[in-house]
Amino acid sequence: MLAHKAEEDGVACVEYIAGKEGHVDYDLVPGVVYTHPEVASVGKTEEQVKSLGVDYRIGKFPFLANSRAKAIDDADGLVKILAEKESDKILGVHIMAPNAGELIHEAVLAMQYGASSEDIARTVPCTSNTE
Repeated sequence: MLAHKAEEDGVACVEYIAGKEGHVDYDLVPGVVYTHPEVASVGKTEEQVKSLGVDYRIGKFPFLANSRAKAIDDADGLVKILAEKESDKILGVHIMAPNAGELIHEAVLAMQYGASSEDIARTVPCTSNTE
Protein backbone atom coordinates (compact mmCIF):
# COMPACT_ATOMS: atom_id res chain seq x y z
CA MET A 1 0.00 0.00 0.00
CA LEU A 2 1.87 2.99 -1.28
CA ALA A 3 0.90 6.54 -2.24
CA HIS A 4 -2.65 5.58 -3.18
CA LYS A 5 -3.36 4.53 0.43
CA ALA A 6 -1.74 7.67 1.83
CA GLU A 7 -3.83 9.80 -0.53
CA GLU A 8 -7.05 8.15 0.70
CA ASP A 9 -5.95 8.67 4.31
CA GLY A 10 -5.35 12.35 3.53
CA VAL A 11 -8.80 12.78 1.99
CA ALA A 12 -10.42 11.08 4.98
CA CYS A 13 -8.46 13.34 7.35
CA VAL A 14 -9.57 16.51 5.56
CA GLU A 15 -13.18 15.28 5.49
CA TYR A 16 -13.01 14.62 9.22
CA ILE A 17 -11.52 18.08 9.90
CA ALA A 18 -14.34 19.60 7.81
CA GLY A 19 -16.88 17.90 10.07
CA LYS A 20 -17.77 15.17 7.60
CA GLU A 21 -17.46 11.43 7.95
CA GLY A 22 -13.92 10.49 6.88
CA HIS A 23 -13.81 6.95 5.55
CA VAL A 24 -11.28 4.54 4.08
CA ASP A 25 -12.21 0.90 3.57
CA TYR A 26 -8.83 -0.75 4.07
CA ASP A 27 -10.21 -4.05 2.77
CA LEU A 28 -10.50 -2.36 -0.63
CA VAL A 29 -7.05 -0.77 -0.80
CA PRO A 30 -4.84 -2.92 -3.04
CA GLY A 31 -1.24 -3.71 -2.28
CA VAL A 32 1.39 -4.43 -4.94
CA VAL A 33 4.91 -5.80 -4.77
CA TYR A 34 6.83 -4.76 -7.89
CA THR A 35 8.82 -7.91 -8.52
CA HIS A 36 8.76 -10.17 -11.56
CA PRO A 37 6.22 -11.54 -11.61
CA GLU A 38 4.36 -8.85 -9.67
CA VAL A 39 2.30 -9.78 -6.63
CA ALA A 40 -0.90 -7.87 -5.91
CA SER A 41 -3.72 -8.39 -3.45
CA VAL A 42 -6.86 -6.83 -2.08
CA GLY A 43 -9.06 -7.90 0.80
CA LYS A 44 -8.36 -10.67 3.22
CA THR A 45 -5.73 -13.38 3.03
CA GLU A 46 -6.66 -17.01 3.53
CA GLU A 47 -5.07 -16.92 6.99
CA GLN A 48 -7.22 -13.91 7.97
CA VAL A 49 -10.39 -15.59 6.70
CA LYS A 50 -9.55 -18.75 8.67
CA SER A 51 -8.87 -16.77 11.84
CA LEU A 52 -12.30 -15.12 11.53
CA GLY A 53 -13.94 -18.54 11.36
CA VAL A 54 -15.62 -17.81 8.05
CA ASP A 55 -16.62 -20.72 5.81
CA TYR A 56 -15.05 -19.99 2.44
CA ARG A 57 -14.21 -21.38 -0.95
CA ILE A 58 -11.07 -20.90 -3.01
CA GLY A 59 -10.90 -20.42 -6.75
CA LYS A 60 -7.55 -20.57 -8.52
CA PHE A 61 -6.64 -19.92 -12.14
CA PRO A 62 -3.11 -20.56 -13.41
CA PHE A 63 -1.73 -18.15 -16.00
CA LEU A 64 -0.34 -21.17 -17.83
CA ALA A 65 -3.93 -21.68 -19.06
CA ASN A 66 -4.14 -18.07 -20.34
CA SER A 67 -3.50 -17.73 -24.09
CA ARG A 68 -2.24 -14.15 -23.84
CA ALA A 69 0.27 -15.08 -21.15
CA LYS A 70 1.48 -17.98 -23.28
CA ALA A 71 1.67 -15.79 -26.39
CA ILE A 72 3.97 -13.29 -24.68
CA ASP A 73 5.97 -16.15 -23.12
CA ASP A 74 5.22 -14.97 -19.58
CA ALA A 75 2.81 -17.54 -18.18
CA ASP A 76 4.18 -17.85 -14.64
CA GLY A 77 1.57 -16.99 -12.05
CA LEU A 78 -1.95 -17.44 -10.84
CA VAL A 79 -5.07 -15.71 -9.55
CA LYS A 80 -6.61 -16.83 -6.26
CA ILE A 81 -10.07 -15.69 -5.16
CA LEU A 82 -11.46 -16.26 -1.67
CA ALA A 83 -15.24 -16.13 -1.39
CA GLU A 84 -17.64 -16.61 1.51
CA LYS A 85 -19.17 -20.06 1.07
CA GLU A 86 -22.84 -19.22 1.67
CA SER A 87 -23.17 -15.84 -0.09
CA ASP A 88 -20.27 -16.11 -2.58
CA LYS A 89 -19.16 -12.61 -1.51
CA ILE A 90 -15.56 -11.98 -2.53
CA LEU A 91 -13.36 -11.71 0.56
CA GLY A 92 -9.95 -11.40 -1.10
CA VAL A 93 -8.16 -11.60 -4.43
CA HIS A 94 -4.48 -12.39 -4.82
CA ILE A 95 -2.61 -12.25 -8.12
CA MET A 96 0.93 -13.30 -8.92
CA ALA A 97 1.58 -12.54 -12.56
CA PRO A 98 3.01 -10.04 -15.01
CA ASN A 99 1.10 -6.74 -14.62
CA ALA A 100 -0.68 -7.91 -11.46
CA GLY A 101 -0.63 -4.29 -10.30
CA GLU A 102 -2.93 -3.35 -13.17
CA LEU A 103 -5.09 -6.47 -12.96
CA ILE A 104 -5.89 -6.09 -9.25
CA HIS A 105 -7.95 -2.97 -9.92
CA GLU A 106 -10.65 -5.04 -11.59
CA ALA A 107 -10.95 -7.06 -8.39
CA VAL A 108 -11.14 -3.86 -6.32
CA LEU A 109 -13.97 -2.60 -8.51
CA ALA A 110 -15.80 -5.92 -8.27
CA MET A 111 -15.49 -5.95 -4.48
CA GLN A 112 -16.53 -2.28 -4.20
CA TYR A 113 -19.79 -3.04 -5.99
CA GLY A 114 -20.47 -6.33 -4.22
CA ALA A 115 -19.78 -8.75 -7.06
CA SER A 116 -19.70 -12.43 -6.27
CA SER A 117 -17.04 -14.82 -7.52
CA GLU A 118 -19.66 -16.17 -9.95
CA ASP A 119 -20.18 -12.63 -11.30
CA ILE A 120 -16.48 -12.51 -12.15
CA ALA A 121 -16.56 -16.00 -13.66
CA ARG A 122 -19.44 -14.96 -15.94
CA THR A 123 -17.59 -12.00 -17.45
CA VAL A 124 -16.03 -12.42 -20.88
CA PRO A 125 -12.34 -11.50 -20.68
CA CYS A 126 -10.39 -10.28 -23.69
CA THR A 127 -7.83 -13.01 -22.96
CA SER A 128 -9.58 -16.33 -23.43
CA ASN A 129 -8.36 -19.85 -22.73
CA THR A 130 -8.96 -21.07 -26.27
CA GLU A 131 -6.02 -21.83 -28.46
